[in-house]
Amino acid sequence: EVQLVESGGGLVQAGGSLRLSCAASGFTFNDYAIGWLRQAPGKEREGVSCISSSDGSTYYADSVKGRFTISSDNAKNTVYLQMNSLKPEDTAVYYCAAGLVCGHPDYWGQGTQVTVSS
Repeated sequence: EVQLVESGGGLVQAGGSLRLSCAASGFTFNDYAIGWLRQAPGKEREGVSCISSSDGSTYYADSVKGRFTISSDNAKNTVYLQMNSLKPEDTAVYYCAAGLVCGHPDYWGQGTQVTVSS
């Protein structure tokens, strides 16, 4: 059974930091790209960042470049999203997703809430 389990969300003040984790199981981790997407109330879901587990290549949305860093621990089948300098507009439910390529997820996690207060 494929599982993507997110953790690390919470409430933080603007300018603060959070680290999200996505623990993956049930598929060959190195064959997949793992990404983070987010959805704020009343808005469409948007891609935030993605990493290829095979070669480590990364993608960031323009809105998070320079503030967020994605990384992968292949030994633990876990992907992290370090979020610094958080802004109120980063408030959303953050989802971990896995697919053969970034931008085309096949599997989804349940999501974790991130709330940034001003």
